[in-house]
Amino acid sequence: MAHGIDPALSEAVLKKTSNIALLKEKVTGYDWDRGLDHNKLLESYLHTGFQATNFGLAVQEINKMIHCRKQPIAVDKFIDNDDEYTAVKNNLLVKYILGYTSNLVSSGLRETFKFLVKNKMVDCIVTTAGGIEEDFIKCLAPTFMGDFHLEGTKLRDCGINRIGNLLVPNDNYCSFENWTMPILDELLKEQKDGVMWSPSKIIERLGKEINHEDSIYYWAAKNKIPVFCPGLTDGSLGDMMFLHTFKNPGLIVDIVSDLRRLNLMAMKSVNTGMIILGGGLVKHHICNANLMRNGADYVVYVNTASEFDGSDAGARPDEAKSWGKIKKDATPVKIYADATLVFPLLVAQTFAKDFFR
Repeated sequence: MAHGIDPALSEAVLKKTSNIALLKEKVTGYDWDRGLDHNKLLESYLHTGFQATNFGLAVQEINKMIHCRKQPIAVDKFIDNDDEYTAVKNNLLVKYILGYTSNLVSSGLRETFKFLVKNKMVDCIVTTAGGIEEDFIKCLAPTFMGDFHLEGTKLRDCGINRIGNLLVPNDNYCSFENWTMPILDELLKEQKDGVMWSPSKIIERLGKEINHEDSIYYWAAKNKIPVFCPGLTDGSLGDMMFLHTFKNPGLIVDIVSDLRRLNLMAMKSVNTGMIILGGGLVKHHICNANLMRNGADYVVYVNTASEFDGSDAGARPDEAKSWGKIKKDATPVKIYADATLVFPLLVAQTFAKDFFR
């Protein structure tokens, strides 16, 4: 005890550390005296603290997926997925399921998704309606940078739609309608000849029809990577289907066959990895598919939602463990961040580094 200090005060302020079991790794940031090294800078995040550390842990989690995926599958573990519901054989030890919300395809993350799909780094995708249509619309006309503070009523008068600080001229959707309607006519014609359309089959067909190398779903169709969209009608594509019911009614979309297809992909995989950007329908649809196999093995979430209101979007991975959607011994990571900031850096430190190596 310091001389002259009251013992109660000393106990309150100068209490001696007694358990050092948790004190393992020092907090250290990037050493700028070594010059600018982007790779070392991102590696330093692991010991920086806060969400930088979660970023570093997510890099480790994805790299574990990549390492495991390269290992040979024991004969007794091989599960043949070559059936009517699954698009690729299970000759990989880990199947990656990538999920993202529509706003991220509106953003420049579209190019990152295309890189992953073009190079067969993911095995299936789950997204929302906007995550489908915005990709095709960008093949027809560009999306523009704007500002979060642009006044909505004035934009409406100009025929311009705002997505955060992105701007989409309404003419883009008119072009989308002109492109989509004849395809819907063809789908209906083929349905009358016995074809049953599911969202994934429609998306595959649209990917072939767009025939554009900038498109995520062109490459998904080319590489036989299924794309699931349980809310296919919740967007401009749904608007087109609605209008089509007046012009040429009768198109039926079977969502149950896609549910079976996705769930069987999860069930028949030796291991699964979930990378989910955003929340809502996308996040739960992927997690619930993994419930059918008693949980995913590798998990990374990136979103800005919090759990205090009980929403699935904000739920931490530990909540999914309680449901059996993530394995009990898994080491999942959630990064509380905007995916447009984080995901390109995650890909740079994982998939891209492995690919270009």
